[in-house]
Amino acid sequence: MSSVRNSTRAVLVVTACALALSACAGNKKNKPRLAYEERPVELLYATGADRLDRRQWNQAVNYFQEVERQHPYSEWSRRSILMQAYAHYQGNDYAEAIGDADRFIQLYPGNQTAAYAHYIKAICYFEQIVDVNRDQAATGQALEALRDVVQRYPRTEYAADARLKIDMVNDQLAGKEMTIGRWYLRQGDTLAATNRFKTVVDRYQTTSHTPEALYRLVEAYLTLGLLEEAKRNGAVLGYNYPGDPWYADAYKLLTAKGLKPAVEPKASGARGIFRMPFRRDKDKTVAPPGASDSNVAVEQSKAADQRTLFKLPLGKKEEKLPPVDPAPEPK
Repeated sequence: MSSVRNSTRAVLVVTACALALSACAGNKKNKPRLAYEERPVELLYATGADRLDRRQWNQAVNYFQEVERQHPYSEWSRRSILMQAYAHYQGNDYAEAIGDADRFIQLYPGNQTAAYAHYIKAICYFEQIVDVNRDQAATGQALEALRDVVQRYPRTEYAADARLKIDMVNDQLAGKEMTIGRWYLRQGDTLAATNRFKTVVDRYQTTSHTPEALYRLVEAYLTLGLLEEAKRNGAVLGYNYPGDPWYADAYKLLTAKGLKPAVEPKASGARGIFRMPFRRDKDKTVAPPGASDSNVAVEQSKAADQRTLFKLPLGKKEEKLPPVDPAPEPK
């Protein structure tokens, strides 16, 4: 009797585990795939490009995946990997887009279109940057990836866009340092705050946060009694930003301590220099190099349709149209 009870308990445990696993599996995001039906490669690629134009990102991915599955050794297959990355990126599926880019780089490292794979990967990291009050891990990844694009492909349109975004990333990182430095000041930890402000001046001196960082250093060094350091940073601030309100404030502090700077403040304008807005504009992102060839794929698809069976009235055999010379594949 006890053996029967033990076996019953075992069955119940196994059933419960199976139900739990099935529930977990049911929570996963199911991505429908096209049923396998052999189609011309040109038709698949053209349909995927059409879905991109209609901003139907998931459907576009499905068709480009079919190009890979049905025609793995064609030129269109190689191009479809980048198109998948672009569609995933447009759909905010950054992890999948980065995976597509990495796959392309591994399969075709020497291909000239590998430049786009590096570029779209960097843009995916860039668009995952969060505000300065949160963790900046993605910011560091974005900066590294963007610099890689500039170093590898310096004369491309990808590098031009990457340089602009590098400036924005540096401004973001400098803003993070300033936020932490101000917090240390509020906590009364002046020495720790000084280290943060020095990081901005040394590492991000071309950003919009530099005038305030120099002022904060003047303020902190005066608090610590390091008058010469305060005077030196005030001189740097006055030489580079004589018309900035931060220098006007530093000038007053130093003068009050008997350390009047040599440079008089100029008429002040807005506080700080122009701060570059942090934007994520997908319309400004460069499209894949194969996106403009969708019209070629459409024409080749029409030519392929002409080679399909011509249906005659019931009772007669099907005949084929005369063969048409295949259109050349894109180079």
